[in-house]
Amino acid sequence: MTEQNKVELLAPAGNLEKLKIALNYGADAVYGSTSTFSLRIRSGKEFDMESYAKGIEYAHARDKKVYATVNSFPFNSQMKLYENHIAKIAELKPDALIVSSPGVVKIAAKIAPGIPIHLSTQANVMNAMDAEVYYDLGVKRIIVAREISLKDCEAIKAHLPDLELEVFVHGSMCFAYSGRCLVSALQTGRVPNRGSCANDCRFPYEIYAHNPESGTTFRLDEEEDVGTYIMNAKDMNMASHIDEIMQSGVIDSLKIEGRTKSPYYAGVVTKAYRHAIDDYYAGDFDAKRYQRELHTTQNRGFTDAYLTSRPFEKNDTQAHSFSIQYGTHQVAGLVSEDGHTWKCKDKTCIGDAVEIVLPVGAKVELVDNEIGKIDEVSGQYWLTFRKLTTKEGKELDCVHSGNVNDILLPTELPGYTILRRKIAEALEKKGLTNESTPMNLEPK
Repeated sequence: MTEQNKVELLAPAGNLEKLKIALNYGADAVYGSTSTFSLRIRSGKEFDMESYAKGIEYAHARDKKVYATVNSFPFNSQMKLYENHIAKIAELKPDALIVSSPGVVKIAAKIAPGIPIHLSTQANVMNAMDAEVYYDLGVKRIIVAREISLKDCEAIKAHLPDLELEVFVHGSMCFAYSGRCLVSALQTGRVPNRGSCANDCRFPYEIYAHNPESGTTFRLDEEEDVGTYIMNAKDMNMASHIDEIMQSGVIDSLKIEGRTKSPYYAGVVTKAYRHAIDDYYAGDFDAKRYQRELHTTQNRGFTDAYLTSRPFEKNDTQAHSFSIQYGTHQVAGLVSEDGHTWKCKDKTCIGDAVEIVLPVGAKVELVDNEIGKIDEVSGQYWLTFRKLTTKEGKELDCVHSGNVNDILLPTELPGYTILRRKIAEALEKKGLTNESTPMNLEPK
């Protein structure tokens, strides 16, 4: 199969650093934008037009793509502002505009005729009939609803073979149908489809029964171990089904959710799916390899969602007893772009050994000097610190996560290399246990 026909891996870019990390860890393309009219206002604030332009330039220099998110639903009073924003984004020459409504599709096609239009999952396309309507409007790619099945994707592709299809394979899922939820708007005034969801579905709730005739209210007790997180959707994890998705031959892009997630998430999750895709093409697909890495990240429990099973066939998509849990590992540090220093993300002391997680295709030199030692054990690289010295020459016994100093490395490492340790060790260094933390330690 030619490179041109290979399935694309699309990763989130919440800011310029995460954009670079995602690309270095194997993404073919990234998506994100400034906060204006984007469904991730918080992450978009980390991009301004200048830094976003730098991100597009960085990606294009590496033959990678950037898709601009302009996917909120505008009010009548905002239409002129919407047009102006699309015009400004178009000047930066992104590789596509991701939009959500038919009206914005028409506006984007008029203002930026040279930029492909991708239809957001918010449009909730689940069948060939709706897909054809958007295709006739000029949409090149549809990011199908999370609730769609692979068989329905096959039916759309059979009807519209030139229409590209993109599916979510990993990340947070919404309790509502394709994100069309008003719980946050009702409780806090933060409107989900305007990009400011407060994630009220992740909160614990107590249930009451009220008798209006007597004015009596009773709290309803819940089953033991079930809890109150009645709307908390688990995270999607389709890594074990990548071979099945690829074999269908109808999916053009595999998408990872997570513009507000950490740089560690952006790197590790992207790398896992990069390996899954490449291993499939090489005839060496092994789901356990990718799941080991994906389980190192914080999550709400994992589900394979609906692509390979109908919603009514599933009863494991909600995490009822907790909001979020630790993954198996904690990021300890992130290496600078130039590879000479690192910044602390978790308490690290002299004598500590941390695992080295490399960008895709990167290599590391084994060294042993006064600053530290790099070993290889069973195919994994480890860095043991003998000195913790800042770039300015100050020596420290320990570095804490709030420390913003650049710390010297014993040798140059590939830019954006990740340093990590197992979660039990990370908690022990803080004097914490599973019972004393707000998140679950043991994966569920």
